[in-house]
Amino acid sequence: MNEKRTTDITRREFVERMGLAGAVFGLSGVTAAGAKDSLQQPVDARGKVIPGFEETQADPNATEVWQPFSDRKIRVGIAGFGLSKFGAAFGFQNHPNVEVVAVTDLILANRAALAKACRCEKTYASCEEMIEDDRIEAVFIATDAPSHARLAIAALQRGKHVACAVPAVFGSLEDADRLFDAVKKSGLKYMMFETSYFHSALYTWHQQYKAGQLGKILYSEGEYYHYFGSPLAGYNPKTKKVDIGGWRNGLPPQWYPTHSNAYYVGVTGGSFIDVSCLGVPSIVPHLRAENNAYKNPFGSEIALLRTNDGGTSRMAVCWDLPAAGGERGRVYGQKSATGPVTRPPLPPGVASGGHGGSHGHLTTEFVDAILRDRQPWVDVAQALNMTVAGIVAHKSALRDGERMKIPQYSL
Repeated sequence: MNEKRTTDITRREFVERMGLAGAVFGLSGVTAAGAKDSLQQPVDARGKVIPGFEETQADPNATEVWQPFSDRKIRVGIAGFGLSKFGAAFGFQNHPNVEVVAVTDLILANRAALAKACRCEKTYASCEEMIEDDRIEAVFIATDAPSHARLAIAALQRGKHVACAVPAVFGSLEDADRLFDAVKKSGLKYMMFETSYFHSALYTWHQQYKAGQLGKILYSEGEYYHYFGSPLAGYNPKTKKVDIGGWRNGLPPQWYPTHSNAYYVGVTGGSFIDVSCLGVPSIVPHLRAENNAYKNPFGSEIALLRTNDGGTSRMAVCWDLPAAGGERGRVYGQKSATGPVTRPPLPPGVASGGHGGSHGHLTTEFVDAILRDRQPWVDVAQALNMTVAGIVAHKSALRDGERMKIPQYSL
């Protein structure tokens, strides 16, 4: 059962062979209320909805009258569809201030499906080709995680605003510095689409913290559970092969830390200054170190972090628990505040979407930041402060919990 099933084919051969393979993964057709179009929920090899993409009840506040700021339409290019249908899941195609003018995916069938979902005729064979299109003002990078930093930097250098799926960078502190420098040099907007930010609880705590109602956050904790007991076949940019799990197979848990780390950074806008992390070896055969390209032995990594204001956080990421799923967290401040805070209204036709009803809010925040020429909430500094803490945490886990300093980013 530990046999590695890989095929030595080139990237281009893989793309050509996949053809309509995306159709292998069945879909169940449910959609959040208020969306113009039905985007079916993606499922894994077991036929279960991928965690985070479960049907979300429409946000009650989304029915309020949305006040437009401008009638300008931002010309957007979208990169990446894949198993999670991510490129179309955030509602760019339904936002009244957006025109999706081009899409791309490495797999031809996915490219066509993304174009159909976004009601867009122009397609490109790669994101690298798409960002050369001078019509495009902004891009949404919803590709495999290892390509995020490279494509974001290239788009910024080409004069495009960038929205990017998580994480901001993939296991590389050097890429973090390069991305930060590219954003500052360009003067353009960069926003990481961290879904936890618009979870109802986190959004409430953030607003309460800003109003001084929580005081100093003494302790916070976040957890991200995503069971990888059923591997997914896909292209692995590290091995240049088709293998079971693709880039996800054996991924160091703390290289994908933002869903949990948001439960401090997103609430306060602060950062983590040092970390001690312990890892637990995976019990899933295809995730073990001998079976993954990362040589990563851990299926779970639990980090204890010190915050920049002297508090502490416990942040957990785990691939091994079949009974758990999703993102969750808690914050504990010196003061007590009660009562929910409603999230802002959404434009007509933009659904709140999956991951706790965050999708439409993230897109609306990014679009509004461009129109108003302001920093988006999840700016490059917060994106990197969430991401690099996990990179250092994994290094600590490999050294049996050695406490290590974390690089800091601020605008």
